[in-house]
Amino acid sequence: MNTLRHTLLASSLLGGIAAIPAAAQVEPTVQSQSAEAPTADAVATVNDDARGDADIVVTGSRIARPEIDAPTPVTSFSAVTLQQSGRVNVTDFLAQNPALLGSSTSGAQAGSNATFGGTGTNLLNLRNLGADRTLVLVDGRRHVAGLPGSASVDINTIPVDLIDRIDVTTGGASAIYGADGVSGVVNFVLRRNFEGLLARAQTGISDEGDAGNRYLSITAGQNFAGGRGNVALSYEFRDDDRLSSFRRYRTGNPLGLFGLVRDPNDFPDDPARPDRVLINDVRYADSSPGGAVDLDGDGIPDFTGSGKVYDRGRLLPGSNGLVQGGDSTPQAGYQGDLQPKNRIHNFNLLTSYEVSPALRLFAQGKHTNTKSFSVSQPSFDFGTYLAPDNAFLIDRFGGAAAASGAYVTRDNFDLGVRGESNKRETYRAVVGADGRIGDHARYELSYVYGRTDSRFLSTNYRIADRYFAALDAVRDPASGQIVCRSNLNPAANIDSNNFDGPATTFTPGAGGGCQPLNILGENVASAAALNFINADLTNTYRVQQHVASGSISGDFGQFFELPGGPVDFAIGGEYRKEISSFVSDPLSQQGALADLAQILPERGSFDVKEAFGELRVPVLRDLPFAETLELNAAIRLSDYSTVGNTTTWQVSGVYAPVRDIRFRGGYSEAVRAPNVTELFAPQNGAFAFIDDPCDPENLPEGTQYRVANCRAALTAAGLSPAQIASFNPVSDPQATASLPGRSGGNNALRQETAKTWTAGVVFQPRFVPGLQITADWFNIKLKDAINTPEVQQLVDLCVDQPTLDNIYCSNVTRSGTTGYVSDYFVGPQNVAEFRTQGLDVTANYRLDAGGVGIFNFKLVGNYLDRLDFVPTPGAERENELMRASVTRLAPKYSGTFDLTWTKDAVTLNYGLNYFSKLRRYTEDQVSANPDIAEPKYIFYRERWEHDLQASIAAGEKFNFYLGVNNLTNKVGDVASIRYPYSPIGRYFYAGARIALDSIF
Repeated sequence: MNTLRHTLLASSLLGGIAAIPAAAQVEPTVQSQSAEAPTADAVATVNDDARGDADIVVTGSRIARPEIDAPTPVTSFSAVTLQQSGRVNVTDFLAQNPALLGSSTSGAQAGSNATFGGTGTNLLNLRNLGADRTLVLVDGRRHVAGLPGSASVDINTIPVDLIDRIDVTTGGASAIYGADGVSGVVNFVLRRNFEGLLARAQTGISDEGDAGNRYLSITAGQNFAGGRGNVALSYEFRDDDRLSSFRRYRTGNPLGLFGLVRDPNDFPDDPARPDRVLINDVRYADSSPGGAVDLDGDGIPDFTGSGKVYDRGRLLPGSNGLVQGGDSTPQAGYQGDLQPKNRIHNFNLLTSYEVSPALRLFAQGKHTNTKSFSVSQPSFDFGTYLAPDNAFLIDRFGGAAAASGAYVTRDNFDLGVRGESNKRETYRAVVGADGRIGDHARYELSYVYGRTDSRFLSTNYRIADRYFAALDAVRDPASGQIVCRSNLNPAANIDSNNFDGPATTFTPGAGGGCQPLNILGENVASAAALNFINADLTNTYRVQQHVASGSISGDFGQFFELPGGPVDFAIGGEYRKEISSFVSDPLSQQGALADLAQILPERGSFDVKEAFGELRVPVLRDLPFAETLELNAAIRLSDYSTVGNTTTWQVSGVYAPVRDIRFRGGYSEAVRAPNVTELFAPQNGAFAFIDDPCDPENLPEGTQYRVANCRAALTAAGLSPAQIASFNPVSDPQATASLPGRSGGNNALRQETAKTWTAGVVFQPRFVPGLQITADWFNIKLKDAINTPEVQQLVDLCVDQPTLDNIYCSNVTRSGTTGYVSDYFVGPQNVAEFRTQGLDVTANYRLDAGGVGIFNFKLVGNYLDRLDFVPTPGAERENELMRASVTRLAPKYSGTFDLTWTKDAVTLNYGLNYFSKLRRYTEDQVSANPDIAEPKYIFYRERWEHDLQASIAAGEKFNFYLGVNNLTNKVGDVASIRYPYSPIGRYFYAGARIALDSIF
């Protein structure tokens, strides 16, 4: 049947994150002199004490030090690198970095992929451990979340041209910055003390003439009071066009969209023949945009809604309700947009004033207005019953043919395709003071307030009682007009075959407003009927954040020094409160919708009081075989109003026997406390399509325990051996329909803990000036991880564990009559474990070739050795390495390479973005079913994406540039839309910058 459409297409054809575009140009933490192209904004000055060889506060520490001495691996992206990428969406740029491949770009929050209320958001996902485990900072301070109940920051709110650099550090950040950084930290360092005027405009368009983008940025700053004060104001505008999947042949045309589908000629299974073959024009069986009408009740359509004899097409048995060709609904275009409409206005104010060396006052203010819109999939009817006296049914087929009524299965493109229109307002204010306490210490006090307000419309949802009342259309015996039965008999319940109960959102009767609805054919419904049945749901949320912190940092040089210098320290305290409130539409709260389960309001908050300390102990320096020997330690004590007391800590060290080589390593224990939604989400209704793992077709594709566990589960439900032997839910509409269940939070959750260690080397050979190489091994083990499975995962995990005595089975109920899943509860539990490890490598080489020009070579690479998920204690590990999914992109090898050449006013940049092949099928699937597909289809192919940019400096103040991303116009692999390339294809852009050293 057609009921797996929500999950099947997402997993087999449209599943996964948005493709990650062009190659990033990455600056390793250990910097050489810049070899980057001179740009127009070089005229504008940035008087920052974090320049040159001065000590700076490196991300991952609160102690100021030379950047070269960073004890933990940090990958930095410069502002020039960001500009050379041609990306004005920062997440599109960062998602090229191997550590952030799994991030959610705009394309991942479009169409049916978008989370409820999340259309257009951009979320970073470090090390494939999830957006909620990635701590995003701005100038080392927290930023308010962009989604309710979450810690995830919407990167759309970060001003692109105010970015000075972006630092990415792996793991162990909780001791420095507090919870949520168990996978690491992404810190956006903004320009300071900006003086002058910088303006940039850019526009771009795809090779297909769509997916357009427009960007404008203006930043103006001025020093005053003899340079002791500064004020800067920035405005940015970004406008991204919506991209419908119907705009692409490979996504919107049935003949262009291919899927790997069960071979209909391979029954019974021939082990020498691949089970799945490449087939186009794949459709959802027995469903049609104009209606698939079953008049004799045998479950097979007889006619289309327009009265034509129904062409079922070529049946594809074993493919969960799919056919090829015929009158059924194509998969092509079904899941909605490939990219949402995004329009962003971003205002920022930064100011500071130094009263004296002991007191500098500073403040920042932000307002971001984001409007997003995306079209999703249509609503659908599955076997909706029309009574024998339905006037539209009789008019279409005659009373004799429809004597028993009819069952209609339909995809309702013409009733109003569902979508989401979202308006977000983000406010952030930072006020504080810092200064010197004598010659050996500094202090800083700050308060951060952040707020995200959102009002989003979920469009074209059917109101259940109105919809089924409008379907129950009969002829008025007095007037002969077609009317709703409820107009004639207001005391009767709505047709109990579809809706069990009285009307709740309107008053039946002649004045109740019910308008008869015709669903037999395309575009036959009246506007009055659509207005009566449809509603745009208004949902709102507000997320608030308060952070007050104070710290003192310095050294003990006035008291003593070690051979390597004075011991540095930082101590401080912090108070943080997170508040989240979500209010759903009244119709959602009532559970009054045909297409959406009940959604109740969600409110929650927590606060945490923390104390922290950090030491840097320079044991030796400038000695034979001890150029540098340094030890570091940090600790944070936290008291949460939810999970109680936690302790996080970190130790690290650096050893350089000579100037050319430096060894570094560290170990840490970090925590993440559960967020508001995980703790306080109310118990809501849910609907889901479930592909039963105990179906004979699915039994071979689970773990070694699935067969025995399914037999035990069906026996426990009360089925006889004969019933178990004939169990075949995929063929029964009752089993494969959208099944009701429940979801909610868990206020008994505890914190999760990550143990991280890193070991690396930094190589800067004096005999090759300008060359820098870093290599760092990372290992992260996350225990007591909070895991919220999707419904399909819940049912699969139940039977794929060593026994049925697991947390997943306790949340799944099967019918004692049929054995089908009859109820489920989806909620978070501290049951999972994640492990990942790998090697990060960076190389940067600057070559001054004299009259030929300056060359800069940059390489960022990653070898991912392990990415495991253990769903419950004692269960077998699930290998996520080389997997591609909505939340993970885990190739074994990935990297970017950049070559920049500068000669006088001309700069050329070439970028390459690569990752190795990804699994199309899991290891368990291939192991249990070696002939699942041809070997060439077992994996998605690797990605090789090429970018070019050319820029010309016209004097010192102007710069013009143009470029192309995905130069060779690569597209997704067969039976794939987003892997390994974006569906947008080749993309052209052009822009200009102007910079003045003064605004007066």
